[in-house]
Amino acid sequence: MPEADASAARELTYAEAIREGLAQAMEADPRVFTLGEDIGVYGGAFGVTGDLVHRFGTDRVIDTPISELGIAGAAVGAAITGMRPVLEFQFSDFVTLAMEQIVNQAAKIRFMFGGKASVPMVVRMPAGSGTGAAAQHSQSLEAWFAHVPGLKVVQPATPYDAKGLLLAAIDDPNPVLIFEH
Repeated sequence: MPEADASAARELTYAEAIREGLAQAMEADPRVFTLGEDIGVYGGAFGVTGDLVHRFGTDRVIDTPISELGIAGAAVGAAITGMRPVLEFQFSDFVTLAMEQIVNQAAKIRFMFGGKASVPMVVRMPAGSGTGAAAQHSQSLEAWFAHVPGLKVVQPATPYDAKGLLLAAIDDPNPVLIFEH
């Protein structure tokens, strides 16, 4: 019987890689949870969170009301108290509604407290065009956020990058924004 080729790569879609990374992080650390609009039973606007609510329950896969500012505020508060929130916005355009919490709070808390506090949160959001979703659903805002002191911004190119950068972002003590094309 021939030996399996160890160099053969698995094929995953971008969404599958992110879901796998989220599940891996949630299995490894009970502080990791995800929150956002329609991420539970519906599985997210692009199906990224898929079956996670069935695997981890509604305490760790939290469907929120339509309030981006409230979602971001809840994530900042949870992160400051030791949790590892991963929040999902349906489209990157909607992050503008949460600027107060992300830019004026999450990005600055570590500096305001002389490094004694951290905000280990991840903001995931789809970006760019290609879905035919029109003007309020297709912006690419990553360059805008890259200019905010205290924020880390990544935009993975491949499924491999997406999973790896997501896991690194969850482990980071600082807020990380992940723009998923």
